Formats: sequence, structure tokens, C-alpha cells
Amino acid sequence: LENVLPPGRFESQYKFKNGEIVDAVIFLDKGKVLPIDSKFSLENYNRLIGEPDKERKQKYVDEFKKDLKLRIDETAKYIRPSEKTMDFAFMFIPSEAIYYDLLINKVGVSGASARDLMEYAFVEKKVIIVSPTSFMAYLQTVLQGLRSLEIEEQAKDIQVRVGQLGKHLSAYDMFMQK
Repeated sequence: LENVLPPGRFESQYKFKNGEIVDAVIFLDKGKVLPIDSKFSLENYNRLIGEPDKERKQKYVDEFKKDLKLRIDETAKYIRPSEKTMDFAFMFIPSEAIYYDLLINKVGVSGASARDLMEYAFVEKKVIIVSPTSFMAYLQTVLQGLRSLEIEEQAKDIQVRVGQLGKHLSAYDMFMQK
């Protein structure tokens, strides 16, 4: 966040009214807040990757999916429109490998697939799962959006000032005609 966003546009360990703390937030226009949660357990994923036995591997797949679903649900609780959050949140996964496995559906052979978990996160819980690389892309998009809002506000200010200038020129013209 420090490398991409200007100071004052984000805060780590942001505290909500009820005392719960999200890992970080980005402050957007009009007092809006974008929550970012980055808690993630790699234990079952690491077991899954290193397990040669198919039955135990499937057990770790199921446990990993439970872990991921739990993290999605935990991240979703930070979406609080009553506290001016956006209607979505970012869930940061600190590993490109896990994110890649989720995208290409290597994790999740039985039952709900990992793709289904990605869809569950986005469609049902309004949680966008991001990796270190995709997070940077999302942050750049947010930063561009902030810049666009600033330009829009400046354009409105210019429009008001041009209107004021027009009134002054009209008054000056009337004065000169007299």
C-alpha cells in the first residue's frame, strides 16, 4: 500500500465501531472505505501440495477449501455500508501459487471446486480474492479512480469559476457600454 498509494489514503489495522480490526483500508472519495483482509493459513495447502497419498491429499483438499471458505466469510464481515465501507472487500492471498491454483482449478477436485469458491466469494459474499500481483493491478485501478475523481472535482470547480468569470465579463461589458 505504501508503494502505490499516497500517504493518508490508507490505514493499517483499521478499527470499526464495534472494536473489530481489519488489516487495512483504503480511503476513497466521499468518506468511503475499502476494507482489505490478509489473514490466510497456508498450513493445509502446504500439506496438500506435499502429500503423495490420494486419500490423504483429498482430506487436505477438503480442509483447505474449508479454510478458504472461512477466510472468505471472515473478510465479508468487514463489508459494512453503515460504516461507509464499499459494498465489496479485498481478500489478499499472499501466494501467487495458491491464487494460480484457484484460478486454474487445480485445488478442489470433489464437491465445490475452487472456481466455485472464487464465485462464492465474489457473487455471494462480495469478496474479491487478490494475489500480490493482481492486488497491485487492483490498487492501480483504485488509484486511477481516485485521480479521475480529483480531476472531476477540479473540472466542476473550473466550470463554476468560468461561470463567475462570465458574470464579471458581462458586468464589465455593461459598464463599458455605459
